[in-house]
Amino acid sequence: MLNSGDAGGMSVGAGVFVTSSNPSRPTLATRSRLPSMTSVKTSFSEDDEALTSQYGGSSSKDPLERNKKIKNLGLQHPRAIFFLVLWYIFSGVTLFLNKYILTYQNADPHVLCGMQMLITMLCGFIQLRYPLGTYRPIKGQQKPDNFQKRMLTLGLLQLGTIMFGLIAIYYVAVSFAETVKSSAPLFTVLIAYFVLGERTGACVFFSLIPVMLGLALCSSNELSFSMIGFLCALTTNLCECVQSVVSKSLLSNKAYIYNPAELQFYPNLAAVILQFPTWYFLVDFGKLYSQMDHSLLSAIILDGISFHGQTITAYVLMSYVNPVTYSVANTTKRACLIWLSVLLFGNPVTLWSGVGTAVVIVGVLLYSNAREIDARRREQFSITEEKMNAIR
Repeated sequence: MLNSGDAGGMSVGAGVFVTSSNPSRPTLATRSRLPSMTSVKTSFSEDDEALTSQYGGSSSKDPLERNKKIKNLGLQHPRAIFFLVLWYIFSGVTLFLNKYILTYQNADPHVLCGMQMLITMLCGFIQLRYPLGTYRPIKGQQKPDNFQKRMLTLGLLQLGTIMFGLIAIYYVAVSFAETVKSSAPLFTVLIAYFVLGERTGACVFFSLIPVMLGLALCSSNELSFSMIGFLCALTTNLCECVQSVVSKSLLSNKAYIYNPAELQFYPNLAAVILQFPTWYFLVDFGKLYSQMDHSLLSAIILDGISFHGQTITAYVLMSYVNPVTYSVANTTKRACLIWLSVLLFGNPVTLWSGVGTAVVIVGVLLYSNAREIDARRREQFSITEEKMNAIR
């Protein structure tokens, strides 16, 4: 693209250059014809296109096309970097507040789970009216017939993810719980095979071997190992993987475009309705009343707000990056949280447990690269609608 200072032309807008045989200033007649050129398709730069996307601007183009171009930018876009940093910060604050409330304040995991979902539901309701820069509302959409069923499904998965995750860090160290959660690719492959019928390539299969070996090495040498905590961490993985698959399918829906605030409010509303009746059987209200002071209440409220920030920034980040980039970013986040938890909480870590953690992280990175290679091969040898149109 030529610059506006080059001879023989002039710039009339971002990315548009009109050539002229005469390098002198255009005449009045030439300028009078410029408005008729507005029907010409303007070539926006990629950055300008992303800024006028569903998640940050007011372009009149199709939202799915805008989201596709945003994913091409990936982490090159400043908003993607911004939400990535926010996601890391909120994730760290939520995890450490969870451990502080459960271990040092001796709070009930069921109460903390219910308060997290309640606060997230309230924050999601606020962002339905005031998006605060996380998405661009699309007016005139009619909710599909299965909207309530989908939100109820997400609510059940949300309840399982939070509840089992809190019970896990109640029984085991944060570093060990996060290491177990890093084995999510195992569950992703299993879910893709049994639910979606997707066959795993050889590269992806072999990349899972270090993940399994590292997890076994870490578990056998973990000083704070607890079977209850280990099983709860695995169950959290299962719920989180299914929730991720369902959420991504909803975000890529063509008939109805879900926004992040909807995926915050409605599923958490369903989860709160489902969980609160169980308090009667599971919560000791006398102990809760004696424990609830100003410091504990403040920590729970801050924890709920931070959890809302963690989940909604994750949804926004998904709109900027492809699944492989998101997986690598998530693995990097877990690695940082593992070692930060060791430093902050002083959890004793044996040599082989540390080696096992490192092997799991390396295995997940290999898995991400293998998935990308497998996807490229499938795209290369598949016949898509775009390829058919190109042949025609």
